[in-house]
Amino acid sequence: METFFYLSELQSSFAHIALAMGFALLLPHLLDSKNWTHRTVLFGIGMVLAVRYIWWRGTATLAPFGWTFDCLFSWSFFALEALSVLSSLSAFTILTRTSERSSEVERHRSWWVPAPPPKVAVMIATYNEDQTVLERTIVGAKASDHPDVQVLVLDDGRRDWLRDFCQEHDVRYLRRPDNKGSKAGNINHALDVLARDDAPPDFIAVLDADFVPHTDFISRALALFHDDAVGLVQTPQHFFNPDPIQHNLGLSRSYPDEQRFFFDHLQPSRDAWGIAFCCGTSSVIRWKAVQAAGGFPTDSITEDFMLTLQLQEHGYRTVYLNEALTEGLAPEGLKEYVTQRARWCLGLMQIARGRLGPFASNNLRLRDRWSVLDSVFFWLTTFTFRIASMTFPLLYWFFNVTVVNASVPEVISYFGTYMVWILFVLNFISSGMVIPIVNDVSQLLGAIPISRAAIVGLIKPKGHPFSVTAKGGDRTKVVVQWRLMRPFIILTSLTIIGILIGLMSDRFAFNDAGDGKVIILFWTVYNLVILAVTLAVCIELPRLEKHYADRPERVVINLGGKLKRVWMTDLTQETARLRGLNTSVATKIIMKINGIGDFEATVLEQTDDGVVVSLGLAETQYQILLKRLYAQGAVPSVTSTRLSAILKDATARLARP
Repeated sequence: METFFYLSELQSSFAHIALAMGFALLLPHLLDSKNWTHRTVLFGIGMVLAVRYIWWRGTATLAPFGWTFDCLFSWSFFALEALSVLSSLSAFTILTRTSERSSEVERHRSWWVPAPPPKVAVMIATYNEDQTVLERTIVGAKASDHPDVQVLVLDDGRRDWLRDFCQEHDVRYLRRPDNKGSKAGNINHALDVLARDDAPPDFIAVLDADFVPHTDFISRALALFHDDAVGLVQTPQHFFNPDPIQHNLGLSRSYPDEQRFFFDHLQPSRDAWGIAFCCGTSSVIRWKAVQAAGGFPTDSITEDFMLTLQLQEHGYRTVYLNEALTEGLAPEGLKEYVTQRARWCLGLMQIARGRLGPFASNNLRLRDRWSVLDSVFFWLTTFTFRIASMTFPLLYWFFNVTVVNASVPEVISYFGTYMVWILFVLNFISSGMVIPIVNDVSQLLGAIPISRAAIVGLIKPKGHPFSVTAKGGDRTKVVVQWRLMRPFIILTSLTIIGILIGLMSDRFAFNDAGDGKVIILFWTVYNLVILAVTLAVCIELPRLEKHYADRPERVVINLGGKLKRVWMTDLTQETARLRGLNTSVATKIIMKINGIGDFEATVLEQTDDGVVVSLGLAETQYQILLKRLYAQGAVPSVTSTRLSAILKDATARLARP
């Protein structure tokens, strides 16, 4: 380890940390997070520190070769860590660049003039969603400001009530006799129907059933098709509800959803390298391109990523427009959250093993093969290494197996300096989105099923059914996810027992792991913190529908012939919360909301500061409300963080019974 003049090893290690922290405090005032050169320098330093760390691990901390458990577990943990670092190096390389296409959109809006505007078919793929979920998507799609839009509902659930609903709302309804090919097959059936029309569309837009397009979604995405080589434009997914981690930890207003870093920062970086990929919903595709590619691929349950590769094979690029143009439902339950991510992982492994894999004989560019490999490494290493990090310290407490034989100064210098620098760089480019403990929890929650999906997908890529992510449903009760929680309870119990054994007796845990128990103890305590937060997330709290973009506003009510102005603090599709109104349940009032007009409302319940009312809206007023809630307005998601706000919300959650 490098030492400074007149400083001991321990003092020198803290000097390394202090130096990294000093630059972390200074550089944000001097550098531009969007500048490629600045990003390259920052991530370049991070990559040097990563290689420095893993070289030290491989040359100075491993057990000697031999038929011992120390050797077996020490080298196996190092192998997982080395693969994880390799994955990080790939991600750091991608993040050295970033793209911004909003200015390109402004330059090329209405590029087709003087020709007529292109015809766009908006496809809403649905299987088992409720009417309340579907109707807002349909209303939002119909509210598009593009002049030539046809909305199609692709019903794989074959529901008569949905057919009738579409007929009432002048929307084209399609159903097929079977569910072959799942979502991709459903879309391909619609493509075949459109191909037989007298005038097929010029472009198609794909929406999941719960994703509502803003009014300018089509028009802004179309602007990027001024380039004939562009086959697909992907936009980010934003959510009008918190995901399970945000909600169960009480961080809905201070911490971003788990996908924000990917959509707001990684996808723009991929776009800058020319390897952005389709994410299914919220995308617009050139008709000629999807026809040339033979429709949506059914080889993988992540047909969206594979579609990008298939389009690229036929000479069409995928580009990314980083603007909040749609918003939908994040998975509301932990089971759905984990199942969705395991499905994404399995689909990537199917692609890697298929005809468009990185080592298959195809026409993909080298960077496309890198893109697939990068995704495979992420799913395969991130979650398996998370499991190893939680379990390997137990080997020391129970069996005296040392997996990392190092001194405290070395760990601080090599590992600490690397982590401080990378956390600084990632948070510098993402406005503080990478919070260590919460980020670790999000990985640990799905680590077991995702690791299983990664391994099974590589060994046996075919024969796995498509699993639909459930949306909506009753979320008004506390639900303890015992099945998901069980392995974390076991890990927590073993970790506590291990610490107690190590602290009270040397019978099982000896003092020969570098500086004794200090490193393992710190590692174990950190794991306990992560496990405690993970267990808290597994207790699902009741949800009330609430739109992120809601802001208090003044409304006028008529109660018994008297007019009164009160604050409306919450507004949903069916209810509103009024502050400053004191009246009994079942009372009828007349409300007036700007842009919606007068309507009757009924008091449902009394609250500490007012009442909750049900809205008796006419059909036209209801359509206006849906447009207001979901198709218009600002970004609904949390896109930046402040540590003070996160700590405040987390403290409030702990204080709540």
